[in-house]
Amino acid sequence: MNEHDPKNKLPGQRQSQPAGRFGLVFFLIILVVFLFVLFSGENENQGSEISYTEFKARVSQGQVDSIKIMDQQKIRGVYRAINSSDGHFYTYIPYADDELMRLLSEHKVRVTGGTSPQSLWYYVLQFAPTLLIIFFLLMMMRQTQGQGNRAFQFGKSQAHRYEGVKKITFADVAGQEEAKHELQEVVEFLKNPQKFVKMGARIPKGVLLVGMPGTGKTMLARAVAGEANVAYFNISGSDFVEMFVGVGASRVRDLFAQGRKNAPCIIFIDELDAVGRTRGAGYGGGHDEREQTLNQMLVEMDGFETKDGVIILAATNRPDVLDPALLRPGRFDRQVVVAMPDIREREAILKIHAAKIPLSPDVDLNRFARATPGMSGADLANLVNEAALFAARKDKPTVESPDFEEARDKLLMGVARHSMVMPEKDRRMTAVHESGHALLHYYLKDADPLHKVTIIPRGQALGLAISLPENDSYSRSRGWLGDRIAICYGGFVAEQLVYGETTTGTKADLQQATDIARKMVCEFGMSPDLGPVTYGQEDEPIFIGKEIARHKDYSERTAQEIDGAVRKILDESRKTAERIIRDHRGELDILTDALLRQETLDDTEIRVLIGLSPAVKMQDKDKESEV
Repeated sequence: MNEHDPKNKLPGQRQSQPAGRFGLVFFLIILVVFLFVLFSGENENQGSEISYTEFKARVSQGQVDSIKIMDQQKIRGVYRAINSSDGHFYTYIPYADDELMRLLSEHKVRVTGGTSPQSLWYYVLQFAPTLLIIFFLLMMMRQTQGQGNRAFQFGKSQAHRYEGVKKITFADVAGQEEAKHELQEVVEFLKNPQKFVKMGARIPKGVLLVGMPGTGKTMLARAVAGEANVAYFNISGSDFVEMFVGVGASRVRDLFAQGRKNAPCIIFIDELDAVGRTRGAGYGGGHDEREQTLNQMLVEMDGFETKDGVIILAATNRPDVLDPALLRPGRFDRQVVVAMPDIREREAILKIHAAKIPLSPDVDLNRFARATPGMSGADLANLVNEAALFAARKDKPTVESPDFEEARDKLLMGVARHSMVMPEKDRRMTAVHESGHALLHYYLKDADPLHKVTIIPRGQALGLAISLPENDSYSRSRGWLGDRIAICYGGFVAEQLVYGETTTGTKADLQQATDIARKMVCEFGMSPDLGPVTYGQEDEPIFIGKEIARHKDYSERTAQEIDGAVRKILDESRKTAERIIRDHRGELDILTDALLRQETLDDTEIRVLIGLSPAVKMQDKDKESEV
């Protein structure tokens, strides 16, 4: 293979030297011609210039032998003394002299006429635009040959091919066992397609990875390519759509053509919803570039044959907005749900990321896995990174448990604003408010355990009371929702009880309580007055257009009953919060004073202050059950 052949160069490799030298030589030639024309004049000997009056006087004296009138305005002449060094002269006719020809005839001066010769500069100016156009066309053609048609690459696919990089396998992806099992069939087909074709089985042409952001959809797709040891093309859905009409469809055709040439391979389309949204949302007709791109994608996917050995993987966190034609059998006929990690998966993810940092032996990753419910794989990676940053700022040799605690608090509660100066009155009001939230966690049956309460401003909040469930919950009972509303009212009730009035700091709490109560009535069927019925339709995205035809599916009387049921739930929870805080007013004051002194209290410290027994951790419960 010739290594200097331009056809063997990789995309993005620099152009060869001959193309650059050609442009340099052409530029130098143009520069030399320009300088030559600029400094050169007419080579013909013009002689000395004389005035028109002197010219006529010399003609009258018989000293002029012959003249040549150029362009009816310039006269070139020769004296009769031809051998003299200044025998040539020239002058200009300043006005229309009717007697000039009679004077010349009387003194027998030979007269001829002609036009002035055009200089090279004139021709350069005439052909300069054409020369420039030819120059740029030649440069574009050279660039096209040397860099793989980059000059006309609007319609080319923007997909990146990953080869020669570190391969990712399923062993590098923690958890997601069900998703791995579904994708294992894709790996086996890419390795041995004849095994399935022989049995008459049809492998899915497209696999759609569905999951929340940060759950590892892209990593799973790369793991499939690593396991199968095939080429991997990666492109984002937004890369198809450009400002030029027809570019998106052209890029789709080029992408699938590359896939067929490099089969077996995997084509991964990230954020598919950017180009695969439901068609017909415009309600006004006209040409939609995104819809044309989607139509071309539908045609290309439907035309794939199993023998091509090309698998289309796509990822999205909005499967509800995709066009139904994409999800039918024959296109993306298999959906793989990439769920949020559970406790064991979170611990495995933490171990993978913690293996890259110097970890202290006292760090219990299982403890942090239990204390981070609802976090995705990306969140856990960020947690480990933040802990390493905290340790580096303190010049520690290893990352310790306090660093993980501080990193978790930063992710859950925001960055602490220690420099913010609050008046003492506002600090006490904040302490009373947060103490009201914290106290209810210990006297409500279904409330989650309290993690930490602080009056240090974090983010946009002046204080926070954070609770963390010790195990993953996939559904919530009416008791938990009611206790959650009561906790939201904790700050409101505490302020009213201590000061006789409330502050604007209760806005977010009241909004959260109202949202929960309305969902209990309208979505969960938890109102005894209205019964197990849902009211209202879920909001559809605006760009789909379905909300234009949406109508209210209940009467005004039912709307009043819904408002009454929501009010009843809120009142019951608020009265529960009032009763508990009034019965434990002394403990409220103890927590308030402690927060003013220490600013932050955790669960263990609060239990000591109010005289409660230590909490039984989930780890201890598991040990007791094993015994």
